[in-house]
Amino acid sequence: MKKINFESIVNILLKNFFQGLVIIGPIGLTIFVIWYIISSIDNIIPSVAKEIPGLVFVSAILITALLGYLGNKFVMGKFFFEAVDSLLEKTPGVKHIYTPTKDVMSSFVGDKKKFNHPVWVKTNEHPEIWRIGFLTQKEMADVDKHNYVAVYLPHSYAISGWVIITEEKNIKPVVGMTAASAMKFAVSGGVAGFHSDENIFKSSEEKI
Repeated sequence: MKKINFESIVNILLKNFFQGLVIIGPIGLTIFVIWYIISSIDNIIPSVAKEIPGLVFVSAILITALLGYLGNKFVMGKFFFEAVDSLLEKTPGVKHIYTPTKDVMSSFVGDKKKFNHPVWVKTNEHPEIWRIGFLTQKEMADVDKHNYVAVYLPHSYAISGWVIITEEKNIKPVVGMTAASAMKFAVSGGVAGFHSDENIFKSSEEKI
């Protein structure tokens, strides 16, 4: 019978402790972020939040959805929001905040989102290296870069990224992954997306 000493008990305890962190960490962080967002929006009107917690948050969601519906489905709604958009984009000082914010948000959500064309990009010839990115400009002739394209390359485990300008021959469309799966694959460092964790982390003996 294997003798259990203090060191082995500590190792077992630490192993299970860190395994527990892997389980509860993402859950706890998700709950914290959601609660923080709800609380922050609720505190816009503290008196209402104190009486009916969550009412301000739910109201903000419903009003935002209503504005989106009116702006897309009704001619007068489109006309009004386009007029406001044009005014803000031409207002000195304000346009430097409004325009970049609108461009970034519309790149991720809405009918005009940009990150919906995942591509493989050759970033090195010898040895041959490919990265996953998103085609954002299909041609760059306006800036005297004929037969070149712009590709956004997201960083792993971050919300940042960088843009490269490369020749069309250096990109290939991603096959077998949706745009959402491609983004998940990129930001997770390649451990998520078109694979399952079971397939990635199985040993060679287990796969047989």
